[in-house]
Amino acid sequence: MAPETGEERPGDADGPDGPSAGAADAADAAQDTDDGARPTGGEDGAGAGQLSEAAAELAAQRLERERIARRKAGKAGPVESGSKLSGRAADLLAAVRAVESGAKPPSTVFAEPSPPPRRPTPEPVRPPRPAPAAAGVPGARSVDAVRGVLAEGGAPGALAPQAAAVLGDGADALLREDPWRLLRVAGVRPEQADGFARALLGAECGPDDERRARAVTGWLLEQAALAGHTALEAPALTAALAQRGVPDPEAALQAAIGDGEVLVFQDALEEPGTPAPRPAEGTGGEGDGEGGEDTAGRPVRVLFGLERYALAEESLADGLARLVNSVPKADGPAEEWEQAAAGVRGSAGELVRAVAGHGLVLHTGGAASLADPATLVRAARALGLRVWTATHTAGGRADFAALLAGGPGAPDREARASVPVATVAGLLTGTQGPGRDTDGALDVDLLVVLDAPQLDVETAALLVESLPDGARLVLAGDPGVLWSAGPGRVFTDLLAAKVCPLVASRVPDTGPLGELVSAIGFGELQQVAAPGKEVVIVPVRDAGEAVHRTVQLVADSVPRAFGIPAGETVAVTPGHGGAAGTRALNAALKDRLNPGPGRFGGFDPGDVIAYSPAPGHTVRGRVATADAEGLHLELADGPVVVAPDRVEQSVRHGWALTAHQAVGSRWPAAVVVLPGDAAQALSRPWVYTAFGRAGRHLSVVHGVEQALPRAVAEIPPKPRTTRLPVLLRQQIPAAG
Repeated sequence: MAPETGEERPGDADGPDGPSAGAADAADAAQDTDDGARPTGGEDGAGAGQLSEAAAELAAQRLERERIARRKAGKAGPVESGSKLSGRAADLLAAVRAVESGAKPPSTVFAEPSPPPRRPTPEPVRPPRPAPAAAGVPGARSVDAVRGVLAEGGAPGALAPQAAAVLGDGADALLREDPWRLLRVAGVRPEQADGFARALLGAECGPDDERRARAVTGWLLEQAALAGHTALEAPALTAALAQRGVPDPEAALQAAIGDGEVLVFQDALEEPGTPAPRPAEGTGGEGDGEGGEDTAGRPVRVLFGLERYALAEESLADGLARLVNSVPKADGPAEEWEQAAAGVRGSAGELVRAVAGHGLVLHTGGAASLADPATLVRAARALGLRVWTATHTAGGRADFAALLAGGPGAPDREARASVPVATVAGLLTGTQGPGRDTDGALDVDLLVVLDAPQLDVETAALLVESLPDGARLVLAGDPGVLWSAGPGRVFTDLLAAKVCPLVASRVPDTGPLGELVSAIGFGELQQVAAPGKEVVIVPVRDAGEAVHRTVQLVADSVPRAFGIPAGETVAVTPGHGGAAGTRALNAALKDRLNPGPGRFGGFDPGDVIAYSPAPGHTVRGRVATADAEGLHLELADGPVVVAPDRVEQSVRHGWALTAHQAVGSRWPAAVVVLPGDAAQALSRPWVYTAFGRAGRHLSVVHGVEQALPRAVAEIPPKPRTTRLPVLLRQQIPAAG
């Protein structure tokens, strides 16, 4: 080995690669020749196994000279600069050399590459999930504590889980401090809360108690929301408070406003040529229970609303204004959009043209008009847009997926995964649809929402807020059906506001059923020719006969005459209660179609059910089985397991539904049940919705006599108080 000295060794500085290259090559050579250089034996073999110092130096120098010689030999020929370049760099080098030599460079070198067309986003594969549990489920200790307070006040112990969930931590102490907080539990009425308060407070309880006034005010606004109102006018609210025994309604309103539980607004009454003012700020002087004038002397109406719905309505107005006032992304040249529109006729072409240049478009029409949105979706996908459609129900999703697929019948779940259709609930929860981008917005360029009349203000606000900048939104629906179960009348308000293009479909609903339903929409109940028994009227004398004939039709007559199984027929009735409501009808239909002991919370495998994962949202399906995990349901969108403690409040038998539960879906056959006590519940939208659920056959179990034609001709939808039109006028000057 070489001694460790500071002397320079031969070869350390040789060659351009510095001192380490020669040593590395020598080490490699020694490793390669180690076996051949080692002596095979002899008494001096140990000494001969090592090279002498001089021999090691000579070997290193020899390897270094050979390496240098190889490098010189590689440089003997001409070196072609850029020979190792490829792609864009090689093209640019070739263009430079062509210019230097006087030749014309390739025309494609300096051209901007055209962006590749975007493929429609497929629906992500998601594992099946259990039914959502109720938010904020209270612990057993909290429920027991609340149950004890309820027992002291004489209230049913069954209210304990709801009260603990609504009031949160310390619910028992909150009820002792303010017994009227019990009004926040669904189903509790003021007189029941008064009795509970008297039992707990004794002599301290009185009708002038501020706690009572505040609680009754909130309860009245919640009841108004259940009826569809997002706010109440001051005279209506003060009159309701007086009716509920509040001595000073105006003082009660001021107290509720001061506590922040109620918001107050001054909305200018619409006057041509004058802009509407902003909502009132603060609380002073605005709860007088009357209308008045603003600082500019314009007449106003005073409105009161709960913060939850007021903020949702304002957020919705902001989002809609963003869509109307923004320019959609240039997803394709105008010529391509025009070619797509020219390729289809009638209202479908008008819809494509409207969507090409606007961020928000409305579309109206009946069941057959779905052909227009289907044409739009196909055209937009052909242009490379990321397009998704949202429906109100799983049944509507299956029907539109079949329409897009171009064939009758509902495709199976695997086939639907490739069709861009989701339910609104699935889209917002993320269980269906395209997913979200990095900013949390839906990964879409165009969203088409069907069944738009079923959007309440909160759902509509969430949808609009989820759209990215530059996206397009189409709201399509039948304005004749029942409005949303939740507060607001979003679609109707937008139609009246005239803030965006409106395309009215010219695709008619054909056949006897289409003719009948279309006439109802115009306020006429007329006889139609039904040679194939598409429409049958079955007169009955009382509710008992109505139930009997309904069971006969669903179980025997319709399957025998039309080949439609009982499970594909729906019975529609005005309400849940009564002698011929959904409860009575479902009990009778279960006894006939799937008798059983109801071992699993009243249900048996094979029962047709109506599952409501959230208020106002009903999905029809069947019971598959049940076990310790809960009730296993088979729904159109896949299996769901409902926990045992959620079955009673979210699952009902579903052979018979109300019209509100049935809206958004259609079945091959429908039996509309109208017992004599249902006359007061009828209106034109109700009849229009109920009769429109039938695809091939409609039977009407008729016991209301002249109340039916009178409802169609004279009873419009009940008015709803909303603020969306005023809010739109504030942000979109062209509104109206």
